[in-house]
Amino acid sequence: MTTDASAPARRTRLTPEREQELYGAVIDLLREVGYDALTMDAVATRTRSSKATLYRQWKSKPELVVTALKCTKPVHVENVDTGSLPGDLHELADRIGDGSDVDTPLIRGLAHASATNPDLAEAMRQHLIEPELSGVRQLLGRAADRGEIDAAVPAAEFMPHMMLGAVITRRLLEDVEVDAAFMHRYIDAVVLPALGIGRAR
Repeated sequence: MTTDASAPARRTRLTPEREQELYGAVIDLLREVGYDALTMDAVATRTRSSKATLYRQWKSKPELVVTALKCTKPVHVENVDTGSLPGDLHELADRIGDGSDVDTPLIRGLAHASATNPDLAEAMRQHLIEPELSGVRQLLGRAADRGEIDAAVPAAEFMPHMMLGAVITRRLLEDVEVDAAFMHRYIDAVVLPALGIGRAR
């Protein structure tokens, strides 16, 4: 697997395989101890790297953590283009479902940590949130160009909130993680009707 092109730019002497190994170790540590307790020393030990190398490549813990999450998560909205808006949204449902056991707890934990860590919040916005929002805007723009939705439909502004809300809150409300089947039902019952499109599945 190659690293994502929109991840933070940096000089690197690491092979793509070594980078992915390191990112996997960072994700494992995040799941084990959480963001606040994760240290660059721990990452260096787990990955048999020097701390100086980590700082030279990623500059800071927030940059390393956000890059690791971005380069290992399966959902990249900008890469979804099935030719129809319902198809795009259901493709997202499959990707979200496939990655729910990995991404959702980490996103919740990082969102909580970012509330008291401005550097983490900025890294998440720059490298995770803004690229996904741009992808959503492109997805909706294509749908409007095809005549599937009205470009001015009010719900379009809130589609990211609708999708992320379903992902984040299912654990809170039902004590289970989101999966593809739930997201498919949610898209048909909530998202598509709000955008002015009837049931797709």
